Amino acid sequence: MRPVTVIVAAAVVALEGLVALGLGVYVAVETLMGAAKDLAPAAAEAGFGILLGAGLLWVAWGGLLRMERWGRAPGVLAQIIAIPVAITLFDSGKPLLGIPLVVLALIGLGTLLAPPTTKALYGEDASPQR
Repeated sequence: MRPVTVIVAAAVVALEGLVALGLGVYVAVETLMGAAKDLAPAAAEAGFGILLGAGLLWVAWGGLLRMERWGRAPGVLAQIIAIPVAITLFDSGKPLLGIPLVVLALIGLGTLLAPPTTKALYGEDASPQR
């Protein structure tokens, strides 16, 4: 049985994946419609968003919800990366985007590192060896 912390962590990672995928598709469509001033960076940004989004969705459903150990590390890394992105949004005068992102990242980080998640993914012998 999956603990609530794993379900919440998977939901956070999936939400981040959906947003990244959506932004990547948006940039791709805008680029194809001729809105990009410089094609190469716009295409790279679109590709990165699409790949990142797809990867995070894979981590959420293929890793965390299936209770695979490997799903935790990329999930934690995504949250660690999201925090400086949120700070950049604050500094850019976009606190309405930065605040939800930092809250989401902290919830994701907390649930991914919570003891019930560790126990569910690594079993009873997850305690450090002495």
